[in-house]
Parts: sequence; C-alpha cells; structure tokens
Amino acid sequence: MTQLNRLKTEEIHDLLDRHILADGYDMVLDLQKSQGARLYDSVSGDTFLDFYTFFASNPLGMNHEKLAGDAAFVEKLGRAALNKPSNSDIYTRELAEFVQTFHRIAVPDYFKYMFFIDGGALAVENALKVAFDWKVQKNYAKGYRTEKGHKVLHLEQAFHGRSGYTLSLTNTTDPKKTRYFPKFEWPRIPNPTVVHPAEGGNLDRVIEKEKRAIARAEHYFEEYEDEIACIILEPIQGEGGDNHFRPEFHQALRDLADRHDALLIYDEVQTGVGLTGKFWCHEHFVRPDIISFGKKTQVCGILVTDRIDDVEENCFNVSSRINSTWGGNLTDMVRFARILEVIKEEDLVGNAEKRGHFLQKGLEDLTDREEPLTNPRGRGLFCAVDLPDRDIRDRVLKMCRKNRLLLLGCGERSIRFRPPLTIADEELEEGLQIIEKSLKSVLAGQTA
Repeated sequence: MTQLNRLKTEEIHDLLDRHILADGYDMVLDLQKSQGARLYDSVSGDTFLDFYTFFASNPLGMNHEKLAGDAAFVEKLGRAALNKPSNSDIYTRELAEFVQTFHRIAVPDYFKYMFFIDGGALAVENALKVAFDWKVQKNYAKGYRTEKGHKVLHLEQAFHGRSGYTLSLTNTTDPKKTRYFPKFEWPRIPNPTVVHPAEGGNLDRVIEKEKRAIARAEHYFEEYEDEIACIILEPIQGEGGDNHFRPEFHQALRDLADRHDALLIYDEVQTGVGLTGKFWCHEHFVRPDIISFGKKTQVCGILVTDRIDDVEENCFNVSSRINSTWGGNLTDMVRFARILEVIKEEDLVGNAEKRGHFLQKGLEDLTDREEPLTNPRGRGLFCAVDLPDRDIRDRVLKMCRKNRLLLLGCGERSIRFRPPLTIADEELEEGLQIIEKSLKSVLAGQTA
C-alpha cells in the first residue's frame, strides 16, 4: 500500500502500459472527486461530462449521496467486500436481502427463476444453456434418440459478448472482436432497423425488411427442423448501431418462438435498468421467456419464466446444470440492492423517460440545424444519431473529449448516448452544445 501511495498520477499510464494493453481514455479517474455525471481527471484536473457511464454500467453516476453519504451503507459495503463467499452454496443475510430487493423492485411477476453470475456474456451463455437443455429434452420426449436442439437463431449486427457461445452470435462492424476464434454456424437473419422518420418510404422499406427477416427465420426453422432452441436479440441493438425495431417485429418473433417451440431470449445487458423509460426494455414490446442482465445491475444473470417448466428436469430443478463458484459477486449485490432502492425512491425510471423526451427533441433540433447529422432516434435516454461516415464520427468523438464530453460510438457511423439515470436537462443541454461545437470544429478542419 505504501508503494502504491507513492505512485505519481502522471506515472499511472506508463506503469499500466508496461503490463497491459492500456489503450483507453488518457484520463486517470479520481474516484472521490468525481460526482454525478462529472468525471474528474487526476492528470489534467479537468472535469468531463459523462454520457458514457462506463459502457452504460453506472446507473446513478458517481458518488450518489444516498450511497457515498450514508456511513452505515458504506460500512455494510465494506463488510461485504472483505470476504467473498460462494453464493451458490453458502448463503448469507446480505444475499437474501439482495434477492428480496431485486424481486420486489425489478422483477416482473411473469419471471419465476433467477440465476446470478459475474459477466454479461456469461449471463447470455447460461440463458443459451437453459434453452439447449430445455429443447433437447423436449425433442427426446418427441421420440428423438440423439441430442438435437443446439442451434440459436439471431440477428445481424448483434453484440452478445466475447465468450465461447456468444462469439458465434456477435457480428458487429468491428471484426477484431471475433476474428480467428472458432464459432458455430448458427442461423442469422437480417435486422429490419427503423430509420427516422419512421413514415412514408422509410416505413415501407422497414416493413419490407421485416417480411424478409421473418421469411428467412421461417426458412431456417424448416431447414433445421427441431434444431433451433431459441431466438435471441437485444430489444435495441447497442454496439451494432443503436438499431431499433418496430413493435410489430418483436411480436412476429414472439409468434415464431411459440409456433416453432423455441424460447425467446432478450439480451438486456445494456438496455436494462431504466434507461429506455421502463425498467426492462422488453416491457415496451413483448414478454420473452428469458432475459439476460448485467452492466447497470452490477451483478449479472438471467430471469426465466415458467415456460421452462414444460420440462420437469430443467436447469432450475436439477443441481449443477448451471452454476459458478461465486454465483455472482456479493459486494455487487449489496451495492445494487441500495441502487435499486434509490431508483425506486427517486423515480429514476420516470426521470429517464422525461429527460429522454428532452434529449430526443434536442437531437431532432440539432439534426435540423446541422445537415451532416441524421437519423435521431431513441427510447428514453437510450438515444443515438448518425454522421456521414466512420471517419467524421470518430473525429467528432475525439473533439468532444477535447471539449470535455465523453461519448461512445456504435455501428458504422453512429454516436450513442448513455447518461446516468440521474441526468438533468441542463446537463443534457450542455452536452448537446458541446456536440454541436465539436462538429463545427471538425467540419472546419480543426483537429483534436
């Protein structure tokens, strides 16, 4: 500890570069001085407006007073962090309190089972394992004598993670994330993305794309009879380009899953916990059979409906079919339980819906003023806008950082907005002004 305390701030990046691939932001985050939607950089002394929130994983912003200012909670969090029990087999009051709070505030009544694990990709993997287990056993009941039911129907431009199974599903615009790794040849259908404004010719094109996507899905269900265990999608595709789908497409997928005896899985790792104006994004559309969660939930996992009980010896009735040593992280559970209470107390899901109207209107006004910007879109605060190409997009993002605003890109040419649930209109307006200023600088030929 003494040696670390002597480490100078300006030495931190050099030290990390010697041991890891440290190609992230230039800043060194000060965990104490950062507040709300403001991240304090120990290197420059600058404060950055945060529309990034650690890849959409920080729901309240930094050091919310009901966490950081509550001495009893900080002590409780410290006690939970001191030891790390294996939640799968050793049970504590803290675990029970978390499960109770999670169920009371966040879990819709149509979900029966929970499973916890560290990592969003591992949450998705266990959702797939539950589906494989379910489908293979259903096929045995139909008379099959060999294992059948190991395929996953998924969408173009999906991002479901970087672990074993999920690599076969992830196909965003950055091939580095899956290149050279072995993958399954699982069926993939087009993603009929909605383009703003969703009317006239745009609407006609989307409806035609939906028809092609569903026809392709039907083709795969016929080609791979009884082999497709599940359909998986992000209710709004994040990294693939903030791609939105019409409610009619969501319903068509629900109908497909029911008609072909497959489970419908929604990957809510990025869309969950309120940013879209509902606690879970699927609540805008249809009820899935399984959702995966992570990021804002701090601890990751899945929620599963009683459809899984079609098979008596399913993964929630047979020990060790799915499991992990830690069963999630107890410290994360204690933190998220308090975050959930704050979200409820301050109606932060409602705040995301209200502030989302403000942000979406601001983006529409900005695209009207600045011709290179197009396709403003969003649900709640889960918003995005397009630029002409990747090069301009990346230069605008870099200029925004110079002007002390942190934003993420997605897809080929989009900028995505992921502010904390606590964001205020004044901060959103400040961010929009920085984007406009940065765009004008880039178009004038300035470099960051």
